[in-house]
Amino acid sequence: MSKTLIILLVGDFLLALLTNSCFLLPGIQSGGGEISTAGVLSLSAFASVPVLTTYFSGLYSDDKGFQVKEILLRIAASLSAAYILLLLIFHLFLSATITPESLLLVLAAFGVFQFIWHNRFFLLLRIPGVARKVLVIGVGPQALNIEKMLWETNHNFVLAGFIQLAGEASVIPAAHILGQGEDLVETAIRERIHKIVVSLSERRGVLPVRDVLKCKLNGIAVVDGLSFYEQVTGKLMIENINPSWFIFSDGFRMSPFMHFYKRGFDLLFALFGILIFLPLLPLLALLIRLDSPGPVLFRQTRVGEKDRHFTLYKFRTMREDAERLTGAVWAQKDDPRVTSVGRIIRKTRLDELPQLFNVLKGDMSFVGPRPERPEFVDALMEKIPYYSSRHCVKPGITGWAQVRYPYGASEEDALEKLRYDLYYIKNYSLWLEFLIILETVKVVLFAKGGR
Repeated sequence: MSKTLIILLVGDFLLALLTNSCFLLPGIQSGGGEISTAGVLSLSAFASVPVLTTYFSGLYSDDKGFQVKEILLRIAASLSAAYILLLLIFHLFLSATITPESLLLVLAAFGVFQFIWHNRFFLLLRIPGVARKVLVIGVGPQALNIEKMLWETNHNFVLAGFIQLAGEASVIPAAHILGQGEDLVETAIRERIHKIVVSLSERRGVLPVRDVLKCKLNGIAVVDGLSFYEQVTGKLMIENINPSWFIFSDGFRMSPFMHFYKRGFDLLFALFGILIFLPLLPLLALLIRLDSPGPVLFRQTRVGEKDRHFTLYKFRTMREDAERLTGAVWAQKDDPRVTSVGRIIRKTRLDELPQLFNVLKGDMSFVGPRPERPEFVDALMEKIPYYSSRHCVKPGITGWAQVRYPYGASEEDALEKLRYDLYYIKNYSLWLEFLIILETVKVVLFAKGGR
């Protein structure tokens, strides 16, 4: 989650507290006019629950801002869920006496404030002093990718324009080019630039190093295009990366301690998941057996850590002879090979539950790149650069690519998912792991992405 979206989330939390101050719920104050312990808990619940339901409604998104109608629909869904949850919390766990009517009034007021905040927030990012003006050195295809990325994602960066260096062929409209290499310092100061992005296919002998250094010494941040793209999008621009970038960039290193605590979390989450879903496993097995002939469990060879093969377990969701005539193929949208029960459990991702046992065995992690079939891996390694790099960690039941990109069923999808997988490996942290798990819950609840 980007800093911009964290600001949105914190703003919602503060708006919830403000709404409570304006429309004080009954039961918050004690007899002496002071806030009671139950009142503090009630206030905390009211400030937290709407933010939580807003998160699961998908309103905190890195995509470009939503249309007004979609913001209204998501807020309505979020507040409906918050209303039910808060009623249960107040009446089952807290002693504060709050009527359904009072709660409805406060949530309605909060919804109005929240709509205004979300509808106008991104206009604030364009205000001078808040917006961060970006100047791109380069006018080639990589620079064009930076421009497209800035238009498609939520952030507080504003593209000021481009600098064209001598001898570089341009794919950028002339109106967007602010100057030449020799004008760099003057242009950066005149336009009040905050960040310079170096986005050149070839820098040696071309980049005006002295001028770039002078800009940096004047307080202007300088970053290469690949790192800027990674920072804003949460993925890597693989087609423009060379081996030296992997070697000298930060990240791509898992210490023994990180391996130790990741394995500990894997075991904890796998055991917890098995205990939670244990009553459901026999029911799913029975439904699969009654729906179509064939085994309940589906076993398939996948490629894991260090290119080792292992057997992956899933509940069977397709006909037993699904690949008898075609061989190994990706699942497509509305795939006719999927059974009636299989269609439901694929949407809810319940077919992945047996992989919790893969995690216990150590073949998989709870979070990591999804394991692919050897037949696909061999073909993808020939066509996609650095594809085998994703095998430097254990594959996962869920992952950064799974929560950020829909189901992949082509080489183009595999390339896009690899961008996210390598970002995860490069930037691994407990926070990123926790965020992926939260996003996975959202994906499962709304049955997004499965085929």
